[in-house]
Amino acid sequence: MPQPIYKTILDNGLTVVLREMHHAPVTSFWLWYRVGSRHERPGFTGASHWVEHMMFKGSPRFPNGSLDRAVSREGGRWNAFTWLDFTAYYETMPADRIALALELEADRMVNASFDLDDLETERTVILSERQMYENEPLFLLREELGAAAFRVHPYHHEIIGDEADLRSMSRDELYGHYRRYYAPQNATLVAVGDFQLDEMLDRIRAEFGSLPGGQPVPAAARPEPPQRGERRVTVQGPGETAYLIYAYRSPAAAHADYYPLALLNAAFSGGGSLGFIGGNGSNKSSRLYKALVATELAAAVSGSVAPTVDPYLYTITTVLRPGRQIAEVEAALQAEVARLAHTPINQSELDKALKRAKAQFVMAGESVTGQAQMIGLAESVIGDYSWFETALERLSAVTLDDIDRVRQTYLTPTNRTVGIYEPDDRQTRTD
Repeated sequence: MPQPIYKTILDNGLTVVLREMHHAPVTSFWLWYRVGSRHERPGFTGASHWVEHMMFKGSPRFPNGSLDRAVSREGGRWNAFTWLDFTAYYETMPADRIALALELEADRMVNASFDLDDLETERTVILSERQMYENEPLFLLREELGAAAFRVHPYHHEIIGDEADLRSMSRDELYGHYRRYYAPQNATLVAVGDFQLDEMLDRIRAEFGSLPGGQPVPAAARPEPPQRGERRVTVQGPGETAYLIYAYRSPAAAHADYYPLALLNAAFSGGGSLGFIGGNGSNKSSRLYKALVATELAAAVSGSVAPTVDPYLYTITTVLRPGRQIAEVEAALQAEVARLAHTPINQSELDKALKRAKAQFVMAGESVTGQAQMIGLAESVIGDYSWFETALERLSAVTLDDIDRVRQTYLTPTNRTVGIYEPDDRQTRTD
């Protein structure tokens, strides 16, 4: 049985959130920095993701390559990911070896080397990664769709950054980004697992308590103005499959409408409940599956609503079957969205969506790594771990009236950006 969550803030501004879970001798340790692609200006896109790469390149105390060997030798695993609003680093290890995680994260918070040769190597790696993505139709389409949906807000650009910026960014610029954001005042430390609370707090204070807090980071985002009409983008590129995306401007995770919209998505498309927590996807009982996949218009359809700091996008992604035309598939999708007005989601559909969402939520939190991820996500996006703690209660409180209210508010043509991907045989690449 997990213990209550404990939260404190160290004198240097580091937020610490801990939960004991003693069902297995394992501990998961995370550091979440409140910096992601939304904190990057034009000309500097992709910096947060690039810093993530550099954080694995060592320090004077832990030279490049030594940490991989050390973590593996102790039976652990470690990784990181960059998102719109944050970057997260974690280690999940045998509980009696977790001290290594604290040592390495405290060290690279202030001492990452950013060696010029390593930086240039990673520049090549990231450019190759971006070029690989450019062979993926959905990446190309989502990049253009995001740019159309957001003219002002920095959700406009892809997390990996624009190629021009990746080629021009200097070592000093990248290192400055690291020094600005990678500091206790801009970080949340989360540990979940087999430890004693007081002992873990003492370890954390010993490793992190003396680190300089850094300067407060000002709010970075420029609010996106209201959308005044449907926007449409068409992308042509390699491949044999066509795609259609409906992207509706949607509320931030802290907004009261987020949970009703998440359940509307679960009932309508069959998608998961809470973005990172519940996953996305589709299932055969959803309206969109029956209207698009069962009728052989589409090979797949899925819905996604992600928890974000600022208003983002609720997306419905359709993969067309060979031989089907965009116009006929879009007509069927439009008809189903319109049908929500005169045939709203009913109680049976809501109950099924809620049951599935709860199951996904519980399964995601069974491991210490899953618990730590959900707690850290709530703290980083909302600033309050109770968003995770009360998720099931909030989902259960959603009514049919709530579902219909968010449908009327968000699923309107003027609030929508439509993305179409058309395969161009002339651009299809062959080996």
